[in-house]
Amino acid sequence: MSRQAQNTGTNWYVIHTYSGYEDAVREALLQRIETMNMQDYIFDVVVPKEKQIVMKKGEPKEVEKVIFPGYVCVKMDVNDDSWFMVRNTPNVTGFVGSGTIPVPVSLEEWQIVEKHMGKKDAKFQISVEEGDQVTVLEGPFQNYEGEIEKIEQDKGKVVVLISMFGRETPVELDFNQVKKK
Repeated sequence: MSRQAQNTGTNWYVIHTYSGYEDAVREALLQRIETMNMQDYIFDVVVPKEKQIVMKKGEPKEVEKVIFPGYVCVKMDVNDDSWFMVRNTPNVTGFVGSGTIPVPVSLEEWQIVEKHMGKKDAKFQISVEEGDQVTVLEGPFQNYEGEIEKIEQDKGKVVVLISMFGRETPVELDFNQVKKK
């Protein structure tokens, strides 16, 4: 066995790809596994994604976002043939590791990835940060301006400091009720 592919049993490995090509690489790998009869060495190909809620035209929309752009995870036994097949898949730029030797993902790291992928509830995604100036789009504070004091990502809420009666008042709003100035 060569230096580039030392068999360490079945593990998850991470491969580099061009950002935006993760799904295409996954499909190409699955097709190549089938046509090159590599099912005994390559067992799974995953593009880690999580569900998020983004605002599109003022409406919340659930989308799947790639957690690690430019990376694809492959569960495989590394040997010369499996290493060569994965490495020479279109849009794959290499394995994560030192030089040409792939480094397996630790069990702890893989469990973290699985935890993010397994979340059933979508996370809200918003393009504002704490300290940003925003305008309230709807509700009783429509057209008021304020500063984001706090973001509650899991709840899809923001706390905005709005100046009322000469003092700052914290107001809790939904993500879709504010727009960055």
